Amino acid sequence: MTNRNDESRFLNEYAKVRVDYSGQTLDEADLLSHPLGQFQAWYAEVVDLGIPEPNAMVLSTSTTSGAVSARHVLLKEVDRRGFIFFSNYQSDKARDIQQNPSVALTFSWIAIFRQVLISGVCEKLSDIESATYFKTRPRGAQIAAHASEQSEVLLSRTELEERYVELEREFEGSEIPKPEHWGGYLVIPRSIEFWSGRSSRLHDRLRFISLNPQPDLSKAQDWRIERKSP
Repeated sequence: MTNRNDESRFLNEYAKVRVDYSGQTLDEADLLSHPLGQFQAWYAEVVDLGIPEPNAMVLSTSTTSGAVSARHVLLKEVDRRGFIFFSNYQSDKARDIQQNPSVALTFSWIAIFRQVLISGVCEKLSDIESATYFKTRPRGAQIAAHASEQSEVLLSRTELEERYVELEREFEGSEIPKPEHWGGYLVIPRSIEFWSGRSSRLHDRLRFISLNPQPDLSKAQDWRIERKSP
C-alpha cells in the first residue's frame, strides 16, 4: 500500500519538472495569411528536423452523453478542405463521430515547443477517395484492415494473428480490396491555433477562426486571425 509519504514524494517528482520554453517568436507579421500555408510551413520544419512521426495527431471525440476519449491517429493528407485520416468505421472513434461529429486534433511537436490545435467537424470521405488511398497502403496493412475488428475485445493475441494468417492465404496472389468497414475521414476546421512556447510561460497563441461553414484553408478571406492570452 502506498503511504502518504510516498504520495508526497511522487507529487514532488512531477511538480519539480521545469522547462523554460525557448521557442521561436510567433508574431502576427510573420504569420502566413491562410492556415494551410502556415501548417505546411511548420510541418516542413518538423520533417527537416527529423522528429519521429511528425504526422501523429491526437484525435479527441465525445459521445452525445459527454464521454470524451482521445487517441493518436496519423494525418494522411491536408488540403484546402481540411485534415484527412483513415480508420475502421466500426471502431470506438467511429461510433463517437457518428454520434457527435464535433472533434479536436492536436499536433504536439514539443521538441521545438510548438503545437497546432484544431477544432472542427468530422465527416466521412467518399468511397472513391478511400479506395484510392487503400491501394497505396503496404500489403500487410491492407490485410490487417480486414483482420482487425478494431476496438472489439479479443480472447488473446493468438486469435488476431491466426485471423491475419488466414486472410494472408485467402488473398495470396490477388489484389486486396478495401473492406466495407474501413475508410477515410475529413476534419473540416472551425478554428486552427498555432502555439509557440516562450520563456516564463508567456507563450504565443495565434488562432485562425473560420468565417463560413465550409472554409477554404488556402484563402485568407475565409479566416479571421486573433491572438489569445497564454
